[in-house]
Formats: sequence, C-alpha cells, structure tokens
Amino acid sequence: MELPKHYTAIKNMTKATCTLEAEGVGNEELALVGGRLAQVVKIIDREVTLQVFGGTEGLFTDAETVFLGKAPTLHVGDDLIGRFFNGYGAPIDGGPELMGKETEIGGPTVNPVRRKQPFQLIATGIAGIDLNNTLVAGQKIPFFANSDQPYNEVMATVALRAEADKIILGGMGLTNDDYLYFKQLFEEEGVLDKIVGFVNTTDNPPLERLLVPDMALTAAEYFSIQKNENVLVLLTDMTLYADALSIVSNRMDQIPSKDSMPGSLYSDLARIYEKAAQFPEGGSITIIAVTTLSEGDITHAIPDNTGYITEGQLFLRKDAEVGRVIVDPFRSLSRLKQLVIGKQTREDHPQVMNAAVRLYADAANARTKLENGFDLTDYDKRALDFAKEYARTILSIDVQLDTHSMLEQTWTLFSKYFSVEELGIKATFTDQYYTD
Repeated sequence: MELPKHYTAIKNMTKATCTLEAEGVGNEELALVGGRLAQVVKIIDREVTLQVFGGTEGLFTDAETVFLGKAPTLHVGDDLIGRFFNGYGAPIDGGPELMGKETEIGGPTVNPVRRKQPFQLIATGIAGIDLNNTLVAGQKIPFFANSDQPYNEVMATVALRAEADKIILGGMGLTNDDYLYFKQLFEEEGVLDKIVGFVNTTDNPPLERLLVPDMALTAAEYFSIQKNENVLVLLTDMTLYADALSIVSNRMDQIPSKDSMPGSLYSDLARIYEKAAQFPEGGSITIIAVTTLSEGDITHAIPDNTGYITEGQLFLRKDAEVGRVIVDPFRSLSRLKQLVIGKQTREDHPQVMNAAVRLYADAANARTKLENGFDLTDYDKRALDFAKEYARTILSIDVQLDTHSMLEQTWTLFSKYFSVEELGIKATFTDQYYTD
C-alpha cells in the first residue's frame, strides 16, 4: 500500500484555496492541509490547487499537507436508512459509523442506452403539483421560489406524501432550525424508515456543501440500482451550492461568467441533474431541487442554466387575493406529465387540467379589465370567484389531496361556477362528472 504523500511548502493561499507543488496526485483527490480536509480542484504540471473546505484562515504556508490517495467516498448500505450525515458522509445524529461498502462519490452519469423512458407516476400529495404539473419517476425538475417563501415546508410535505421507496434529502446551507424541522418532522410522522439526510448547515463551512449533492446521489444510486427502488432526491438549495462554486472559482482567479458564476456552471449543474433516470430493472432516481431566486429574477445564471437542463419547473407565488402561497399554474410546467396523466390517473385528468388553467386565465383577464375600470360581465364575475376558490382549495401548497380527490374537487368547482358549454370538455366526461 502506497504511503500518504506529505508536503510543507504552500506557494499560494487564498481564503478558500491553496497551491503547492506535488507529484503523483490525482484530480479530486482528498488531502489534509494543516489538519483541515481539502480536495484537489486543479493540476497544472506539478502545481496542485486544493479547495480547503473549512477555509484557510489561520493556516501558515508551512502547514503540513497530506494527500490521502482517494476521492471523497461514502459507505453505502442499508444502515444509511433513517440517518443524517454531514457533507463528508459522517454521522451528525449521534448514531454509529457506517459499515457499508466504501463507494467513490461523483461518479459518471448513467449511459443513455441504460435508461428507460420514464413511465411511472410519482404523486406528491400536493394538489397544485399533481393536477397541473404531474411528476414522473426519473424526472428532474427545479422548484423556483423566492427566499422568503416556505419552500422547505413544501419539500418536507413532498417527502411525507410522495409515493417513493426512499427519500434522500440533500440540504445545503440550511439553518439549524431548518435541519431540526426536517429531522423532528420525519421522526414525529414515523417515516424515518425511508429517509436519508445529508445536511450542510450555515454553521458548517460553505464549501462543504459542494459534496452534498454527490453524497445524496451516491446513496440514491445504491437504493435504485442495487435494490431496484424508486428514489426521490430532494435538494435544497441549489443556489447556495452554486454560490459555493463561485467562491472556489473566484479564489482560483478564473474569469467569471454571467452573474459572477463560473464558466463551468452549466456542466456543474448538469452533472448533478443528469443522475435522474429510470432504470430498465425497475429502480429510478427522481430529482426535485429548490433554486431560490433573487427578487424573482429567472434570468440569473443559476435558474437560466437550470432551465436548459431540467424537464420543466415549478414556481411558487403568493396569491394576494386568497393570502396563500400557491403553485403558479401559468409559470409551472412538467414536460413529462403527458406520459402518465389520463393513463395512470383518471381518464378525465388531461381535460380537467386544461379547462381549469384556461378558466383561471380568463379570471386573470377579468381582473385586468377590473383594474382598468371596465365593466365585468356575468362570466367575468363567475371566473373571478372560481379563481379564488380554485387557488384556495387546489393550488395552495397546504392542500393535500390524492389524485382522485383533486379531480372531484375541480369538477365541484366547474359545476358551481360554469355551464357545461363553457367548460369545453368532452361530453363523455361532463355526462359522468358534471353535476347540475
């Protein structure tokens, strides 16, 4: 066995990185710099640059650097279940060390020829998602939200209600209160038997969060490929992950790209999201990831690049008229929903979804007329009343219904506010579900 390599001559140091000359070192190899964990991020000839996860403050140029001869790893096995770990894969819940197979994290994405077209419905239990933006196992989709919106509560609800075999939580830059909220909620609801958590809090080094997605996805690959299980990976918040990327990039004097993000941002994000897959043997990895927006700006480099990689997006919006946060039906889209709606859900689902969004849009037009001082027709008034009740009983993020109940509820609203002719739905469905 090769002995670890020791060096004591750091040539250059920034707040997040250090550079020294070394030989026989591999890219992404782990090292200890003055006792702090670090990882190789650049090699040019004999010059090696490491990102120091805990920062370099207090380190001296003669600090001992020891290369460990391996990339970051996670011990995967069934003893992951019900446990919480930090970004390095070490337990933070007081439990024992992991005993499973040591596996290198951040491996290549699955070869496209080994993937199967997604075909399984994943119901989240949140009506605003399941009715208009139905998710499919193997899909990758971001949750765009402003930083003051309750996106972590939404993710927790998805974890509790989603029909998946395992839920892997990857928390990046969580407050300690958010971490305890997730942990206590899962314990109280008795769902720890399908939860695994990797958490970086604001008390931990920001660069540590760069490891969290790879840790979460390595665990997901174990359960989906080795166990043929349907795994849902919840990542929050990818904006803080990208911010950590930019810290390292800037400290390495790389020329920043749009919005001070590294030029490699697209490939950095794609490397994570492309792990979502439906495997022929039956297992799957589905990724739902929060991307917080700065004042709703979706043109920022992070949501902009994310949108090119993923298969749709979910938007949260505060509906002032009903005073609740809703899943915005206009800006949200699941590009894979047509694979399952009306096939694995009730056959009237596509028509109900389309009619509800159209009528909600009619209400938006009526609201514009009202704001500009025009008189409203009887249809306009009914559309506005429908929109309020639709937002309160379907779109609101705290509405939890199964797919059958949400369709029944929507038909109740149709029957209450509109005639059959105004719905524009096939007679075979109105005859069966519309009530006078």
